[in-house]
Amino acid sequence: MGFLDRPRAPRGGQKPSMDHPYVPSFPSTPEDPQTDSSVSLLPHLEAKIRQTHSLAHLLTKYAEQLLQEYVQLQGDPFGLPSFSPPRLPVAGLSAPAPSHAGLPVHERLRLDAAALAALPPLLDAVCRRQAELNPRAPRLLRRLEDAARQARALGAAVEALLAALGAANRGPRAEPPAATASAASATGVFPAKVLGLRVCGLYREWLSRTEGDLGQLLPGGSA
Repeated sequence: MGFLDRPRAPRGGQKPSMDHPYVPSFPSTPEDPQTDSSVSLLPHLEAKIRQTHSLAHLLTKYAEQLLQEYVQLQGDPFGLPSFSPPRLPVAGLSAPAPSHAGLPVHERLRLDAAALAALPPLLDAVCRRQAELNPRAPRLLRRLEDAARQARALGAAVEALLAALGAANRGPRAEPPAATASAASATGVFPAKVLGLRVCGLYREWLSRTEGDLGQLLPGGSA
């Protein structure tokens, strides 16, 4: 199948929607994964990078909306300016490390892809818990369901891009350890709400980080 026969983004200049985010496909390229964004990319590969970056940018906005709505529906003390929730650990996923920005861009994208793979079961578990705690909040539940699907979509797009750049992970990807059990293990209403807040916050952080890392591959980036 030639490049012109590959799946394309929605016609008419439409952007990916929240319900149907576009997952681009990538042709293979022999480029050395150690090269940086100063190397002239093939035009079609550059277009795919831009599409994936645009998807990450769109989903970052949705993640911000999800976090805001989650906080609004949890009641006091959530949302109060003085409230500082404990940063509960989440098995299988942590926030981007301070050293993340100093890594080569391909290594950063591999970490991004791993985090995006760990997020869907966590978001699914938060959604189930919120269905018990906030059964009359269908929009929040829908946003959580969408977030899990969108994390999978962006993760697949990032992995495809890494493969096209010759920088894909070697060997089968490890499954996130006990991710779903971790998200569902909080007992009591308040700990469950705090853990859900933590997961939503990590979702936003990793999407924002992925958007920034993809931007480094574009012309003018400083990979």
